[in-house]
Amino acid sequence: MEKIAIVGGGLSGSLIAVYLAKRGFDVHLFEKRPDMRKNNISAGRSINLALSERGINALKKVGIDKQVLATGITMAGRMMHTKSGELNYQPYGKEGQAIYSVSRGLLNVKLVELADEFSNITIYFNSNCVDANLKEGIAYFEDENGNRSEFKADRVIGSDGAFSAIRYEMQTKGRFDYSQTYLEHGYKELCIPSNTKGEFQLEKNALHIWPRESFMLIALPNLDGTFTLTLFFQLDGPLSFDSIKTPADLDAFFDTYFPDVKTLIPELHHDFFNNPTGQLCTVRCFPWTNGKMALIGDAAHAIVPFYGQGMNCSFEDCVVFDEMLEKHYPNWENIFSEYQKSRKPNADAIANLALQNFVEMRDLVGDKDFLHFKHVEHDLTKLYPGIFRSQYELTTFTNEPYKYALEQGARNSEMVKKIIRLGLEDKLNDKAVIQPLFDEFLH
Repeated sequence: MEKIAIVGGGLSGSLIAVYLAKRGFDVHLFEKRPDMRKNNISAGRSINLALSERGINALKKVGIDKQVLATGITMAGRMMHTKSGELNYQPYGKEGQAIYSVSRGLLNVKLVELADEFSNITIYFNSNCVDANLKEGIAYFEDENGNRSEFKADRVIGSDGAFSAIRYEMQTKGRFDYSQTYLEHGYKELCIPSNTKGEFQLEKNALHIWPRESFMLIALPNLDGTFTLTLFFQLDGPLSFDSIKTPADLDAFFDTYFPDVKTLIPELHHDFFNNPTGQLCTVRCFPWTNGKMALIGDAAHAIVPFYGQGMNCSFEDCVVFDEMLEKHYPNWENIFSEYQKSRKPNADAIANLALQNFVEMRDLVGDKDFLHFKHVEHDLTKLYPGIFRSQYELTTFTNEPYKYALEQGARNSEMVKKIIRLGLEDKLNDKAVIQPLFDEFLH
């Protein structure tokens, strides 16, 4: 059977390795980091992620969805925290719908362990890809001691992240569209520990948000009773990471904007001044394939984290790639062509949704008009299930294309705005009144 090299053993790389192994390919998985099963490695990235339907579906196809969900924490909605300490809970969807806070590290370990169970998967750690020959299917690696080697495969899949070496080689060959755009905001991780009894200090089954118009805090629960708290904040300017120079500056900032949470972060000074400040980048490119090589996951479409879909989107890449193998193998030209044709519009759509949701989360979730809009939208989803599905529901709780969710969400918004403009909120259960609006906006 053909030899497949996968460059990058993170979440999407280890998962696609399993998909390919199940089809009988001779799979070689290369990861630049040491064996994560033996080392505590965060790579400076968020330690927990939001797993939802698309990701669950991808894990189900390799049989580990239940194992992963058993290690996650259900989040059925988001809890908004005002400056005065008031709470406002917004359910994500209908009853029974939820997303799951899962550990990035634990999930990656589970996927690597699963890959290791296959006799036709060979894993190489401390193998950093530094170059590639797209036409010949050769990837060049360097180990932790600077020793170089090469590996020739029938096909190579680049799953080596937002700063992919495989993608860089594609960029240098011409006729390659590429953009890398940064937000003016960065992020820094803090921690809310459990109390003295090992219990959560905030509502466990919610994603917590402290929206402050141009910046925000969010918190996701961890199994040990802690919360990972992330500050999304301007990198430069009069109110920014750059403007906070001293512990006194930090205290004044939190006393002003986050007084209710400050008392829950005993290591605030240490974490703020010692943890790295991350940057937020969106990567778009095309084509995703060249010669014997293809891109998957963040290497093809890194997005900002504000819709909780980065991992889910990458996992969905694996599902679609596998579907194309089922449909077209051994015609690799068709496999590659149909894969990128299917995924590119949807990757662009979720990138746009993620950027839109950043504005919603930081600026709008505390706004009364926005909350009223959301209540009307939520009532429509309850009253007309299967007919009216919110953009969030389509994105998070279905496997409908992201592009469809983006377009349908725009139509939904126009319908809800018209209902509010006409003062029809108290007639939502009157189908004779609402049906003409369905006909106007949803078809």
